Amino acid sequence: MDSHVVLAAVRGCVEAGWSALRFNFGGVGTSQGGYTGGVEEIADARAAVVALRAALPADAPLAIVGYSFGAWVGAQAARELPGVRRVIAIAPPLRVFQWPFAADLGVPLTVVVGDRDTFCPRDRLDALLAATGAELVVVEGADHFFGAGADAVAQAVRERL
Repeated sequence: MDSHVVLAAVRGCVEAGWSALRFNFGGVGTSQGGYTGGVEEIADARAAVVALRAALPADAPLAIVGYSFGAWVGAQAARELPGVRRVIAIAPPLRVFQWPFAADLGVPLTVVVGDRDTFCPRDRLDALLAATGAELVVVEGADHFFGAGADAVAQAVRERL
């Protein structure tokens, strides 16, 4: 929740005039619990969106913007949430998690990835793009952790919202 990549994504949301909510999954930081294989994490993401929706005007647009594991969880949660207009997956860890659900996401998908991201192999990224028609934003010189490129992440989010 406090990584510079998440903070860059939040900055992109705010610069685009959107509200943003960030949270930790169970077992991260000071949160309770631990990794559950995605089941509870997806439920947490859905609950966070429901809470955010309740705090916003009824016609406020919604998007799911997630980084790494959060991209995988958020994209799955988005399938079951009414009113989500877009999913932005930053550095999806395609080497670790499968994305078969993405073919029927039902909303536009943008993938933001560094050209040196070893957690997002090009063959798996190409398969995801082919299956979904997702838009691809490549950040030159960035790896999975965007030591270089956090400003490009903020820009990509801002421009797509």
